Amino acid sequence: MREHKQRVFDDFHAAAAKLVDDGWTTSEQLAISGGSNGGLLVGAALTQHPGSCAAVVCSAPLLDMVRYEMFGLGQLWNDEFGTAADPVELGWLLSYSPYHHVREGVRYPAVLSTVFDGDSRVDPMHARKMCAALQHATSARLPERPILLRRESQVGHGARAVSRSVGLSADTLAFLAFHTGLTAADGT
Repeated sequence: MREHKQRVFDDFHAAAAKLVDDGWTTSEQLAISGGSNGGLLVGAALTQHPGSCAAVVCSAPLLDMVRYEMFGLGQLWNDEFGTAADPVELGWLLSYSPYHHVREGVRYPAVLSTVFDGDSRVDPMHARKMCAALQHATSARLPERPILLRRESQVGHGARAVSRSVGLSADTLAFLAFHTGLTAADGT
């Protein structure tokens, strides 16, 4: 929490690096996925270590940590993250805010951001802004490593119809499988 938030991102990166170092996978076969606060986690991984994975699914994420308090329920989370109104805490937020760490000319992995128009917890603007910034900045060829936004209307942050959950899961798993080279047992 607060000034120690970077530890979460460091631990996540260490776990991913361990999987690669121990031969369980390669960075070209590794995918990461997270939603809500987990979306912040994979967003930070994406900007801090863009070469460590092939694909990212970032669902209902917090990504602009300087402005998160201005939207949805963001005001309720400043005890966890800090507030941009305090210069010291603004420094904490800027040190890891994924949106503020997108750099032009970096070869980013394939990214699928998912947003839900009825989300009162995490405003879809986080993913929309990040998607636009990544599309502009990446040096990767977009057909090979696309930066995509999947939007659902009439859905909020949490519960949804089973059919919509299945559709979201199918889309995200297909995206991850394609960009990590996963094939069916019969090679298709």
